[in-house]
Amino acid sequence: MMGQATLARPYARAAFGQARDSGAIEAWAKQLAFAAAIARDPQAALVLGNPRIAQAQLVQLFLPEGVDAQQPFARFLSTLVENRRLALLPEIADAFQQLKREHERVLQVTVRSAVALDADAAQAMRSALSRRFGREIELHQTIDESLIGGAVIDAGDVVIDGSVRGRLARMQTALRQ
Repeated sequence: MMGQATLARPYARAAFGQARDSGAIEAWAKQLAFAAAIARDPQAALVLGNPRIAQAQLVQLFLPEGVDAQQPFARFLSTLVENRRLALLPEIADAFQQLKREHERVLQVTVRSAVALDADAAQAMRSALSRRFGREIELHQTIDESLIGGAVIDAGDVVIDGSVRGRLARMQTALRQ
């Protein structure tokens, strides 16, 4: 069976293409986030599986206020309803956000460090990573005291382990050989 993300990807690409072509990427991102929040609600699962609820009613439930049934986003939701894919909205919204970041040349980077980075260190890291990857950096920090010191930088396909724990592990491997 295909995973949720695999099923959601084509819908996210289609939504992003529509949003990009109409110059409404940010509006679509907000509307998808709204619809995804509803889809995540456990009560929504009861509604999604109920055959007595008309397709038009389902679409209305997931539409943000001010968006009418004739707008492209509503038609997108109608397609999801027809294909029984409304439950994929959280994954579609996540994939859409990734496509949006790629379009805007923004790279999401997670930094795990033993202690919190101060504002100057975070800005210096953001600048260095921006130069290295040639993109704007969206930096997220987490604390992991088990690293002892230093940091592990996760930039998608690239992981830079500058932690004391990582250095000790590499030294141990070198000594064994």
